[in-house]
Order: sequence, then structure tokens, then C-alpha cells
Amino acid sequence: MRYAVLGTGTVGRTVAAKLASLGHEVTVGTRDPQATLARTEPDGYGNPPFAQWQPEHPEVRLATFNEAAASADIIVNATNGAAALAALEAAGADNLAGKVLLDIANPLDFSQGMPPSLNPVNTDSLGEQIQRAFPQAKVVKTLNTMNTLVMVDPARVPGEHHTFVSGDDADAKKAATDVLVSFGWPAESIIDLGDITTARGTEMLLPIWLRLWGALGHADFNFHIAGARTGA
Repeated sequence: MRYAVLGTGTVGRTVAAKLASLGHEVTVGTRDPQATLARTEPDGYGNPPFAQWQPEHPEVRLATFNEAAASADIIVNATNGAAALAALEAAGADNLAGKVLLDIANPLDFSQGMPPSLNPVNTDSLGEQIQRAFPQAKVVKTLNTMNTLVMVDPARVPGEHHTFVSGDDADAKKAATDVLVSFGWPAESIIDLGDITTARGTEMLLPIWLRLWGALGHADFNFHIAGARTGA
């Protein structure tokens, strides 16, 4: 399977490396590959520049958003939430049409400082905005309620815990579930919340997630839904 992972930050790198380790053909998309490779300083979170990460993952290609999306069967939006729509515009509507688009980003708004708020919130979601902007894409919101290392290695959190899928297309949600299972998620731990409007709920988990992170002092935790009886 050919994947395009849009975004060169920690989330994009982690997901790209996991997919590549499973034998998939992976291209990471960025606005300007040369500019991305030219960066030599850590990012705002202290993570090393992409140019330092890529030699450790030579099987992962770097390309423009457009080139990455054009070559992919499945697309992963791992961009900063505020930049997601612009990145997907650069990827090209024609390159998204008919394809499963896994949206794992969150619309965090840092304009008022820390902790961030959400924009949009309550009556809309980033997942819905993406689906409206690209109606021919098959958007599935998933994996946005946890740390990136837990996304690709759920065993980091002991015991039973859950993740969610939201989307309008049943086949796309099945494809998303297959990806999650390949990452190590038991099928019974994947809860199908319904259509893409239910992404509002998972995105609104972020404020409590951020405060739990601060209270616990680590990110190896997740949500367990007691009484859950359904798999995706």
C-alpha cells in the first residue's frame, strides 16, 4: 500500500516510520522539501530537524504535498491543525478524490497562549471542515485523542483502552480500522462513533487530555470506555 503522510513534525514522522516498518511505501509531504531539509535547528518542542531524522529512515521519501498525495492510495493528515486545510489545498483536490484520508490532527489554537483552546469547537470540527472542503475525499477522524507514540504502539498503555473512528463512508472506516489493527489496536478497542460530525467529540477531548498530561507528568495514557461492547 502507498501512503502519503502530510506533515514533517513528530506525529508525521512517527506514523510514517510505523507504516514503513510494516512494509508500506511511504512518502512524507511538506510544502517545500528543500526548505524542510535545510532546517538545522530543533523545533519549538526540541525535536531534531527532519534532515537529521530522515537518514535513519531512508525508505521514507520526502516530496511536496501535491507529489505525495498524487502517489498515494491512503493519505494521512498529520499537519498542525491550523495549517491542515492549506496543506490539503496544496495536496490538490484531484489527488484526494476517492481516497481514504485519515485525519489525525487537532485544531489547537495557541493565539491566547498555553494551554491552547480549540478552533473550531462545539458546532464544528476540523474533520468536518476537511470533509466539506474536499467532498470527494473519504475523511475518517481517528487517533487524535492520544500521544503519537501510543497511536502506533498501544501496548505502551497497560490494560484495555480505546480509540475512535468518525466518518461518513463505511468502507473508509473499515480501511481505517485495518490500519489501526496493523498498528496493534485490537478490533474490539476501536469504537465507531458514527458520521464525521462525531469528530467534534473526539477533538473536544483534547483539553482534558492536555490537563491529564500536565497532572500525570507523562503521555503514556489513554481513555478506557468502561462498558464498551462494540468493535468497529
